[in-house]
Amino acid sequence: MDPVLLVVSIMVSATPILLAAIGEMVVEKSGVLNLGVEGMMITGAVMGFAIAVGTGSPLLGFAGAAVAGAALSLCFGVLTQYLLSNQVATGLGLTLVGLGLSALIGSNYEGQRAPSLGRLDIPLLGDIPVLGRMLFSHDVMVYASLALVAAVWAFLRLTRAGLILRAVGEDHESAHALGYKVVRIRLAAIAFGGACAGLGGAYVSLVRVPQWTEGMTAGAGWIALAIVVFASWRALGVLIGAYLFGGVTVIQLNLQAAGTTLPVEILSMSPYLITILVLVIISARGVHGAPGSLGRSFHASS
Repeated sequence: MDPVLLVVSIMVSATPILLAAIGEMVVEKSGVLNLGVEGMMITGAVMGFAIAVGTGSPLLGFAGAAVAGAALSLCFGVLTQYLLSNQVATGLGLTLVGLGLSALIGSNYEGQRAPSLGRLDIPLLGDIPVLGRMLFSHDVMVYASLALVAAVWAFLRLTRAGLILRAVGEDHESAHALGYKVVRIRLAAIAFGGACAGLGGAYVSLVRVPQWTEGMTAGAGWIALAIVVFASWRALGVLIGAYLFGGVTVIQLNLQAAGTTLPVEILSMSPYLITILVLVIISARGVHGAPGSLGRSFHASS
C-alpha cells in the first residue's frame, strides 16, 4: 500500500478515538469514572449528522455534536455528583440512553450523505514532497484533535486550574478542605469530556463514514476508555494509544481488501483483541497513574 495513503488513513481512523479519549482522561483526572463515552459518541454522531445535513455546514454539525455530548454528560454529572448515584451503573445507563436516542433520531436520516468538510491545505508545508500530502493536507478536525492534546497537556501541567483539577482527582476531601468547589470542578470536567466525545462521534458520521448508520461508532467509546488506562492518564500516552489503535484498524482493513486467507471475523476483531491484550499486560505489571479518588463519590458533609 502507498505509505502516504497509509499514514493519512491512520490519522483519520485515530482522530475520533483520540478526541473521545483525551476528554475522558480529563474527566478521570478529576476523579470521575464515566463509562458512558460510547453513548455520548453515538449521540454526537447523530446530532452532528442531523445538524450538518439540515444546515449544509459540517462545522455547525461539529458544534451541535459537542453541545449534545456535553448536555448528555451533564445528566450523568447531576446524577453522580448531586444525587450520588453509582458512577459505573450510571455510565452504563448513559451508554444505553445514547444508543436508543441515536437510533430514534437517526431513523429519519438513513441513506443520506453528509456535506463534505474538505481538506485544509496548509500553504508551503502542503507542497513538501511526500510529507506535504502525508501530514499537511488533512481536514481541520485532525489538527484540532492534535492541538487539543497539546492544550490538555499544558492545562494539566502548567496552569493553576489544572493543578486544582488534579488535586480534586487525587484527594477530593483535602481539596474541599482547602476551599475548592469539588462538585463544580468535576461538572466542568464532565462537560468537557462529553463535548470531546460528541466531537469524536461527529467525526465518524461526517468525515470517516459520511453517512448515518445505526451503531456506527462500533465500540469506539470503549476503546477510548481502554486507551486512557493504557496511557496511564497522560496526554502523550493517549495520543500514542489512539494512533496505535488507528494503525491496527487500518492494517486489518487493508488485509481484508488484499484477500488474505485469514477469516474476516478474526481480522475485524483483531484491534479489540490487541487492546485487551495490552491492558492485561499493563494490569499484570501494575496500573500506575490512576487518580486517588477515581470513581469515589464526594459529599461535602462526609
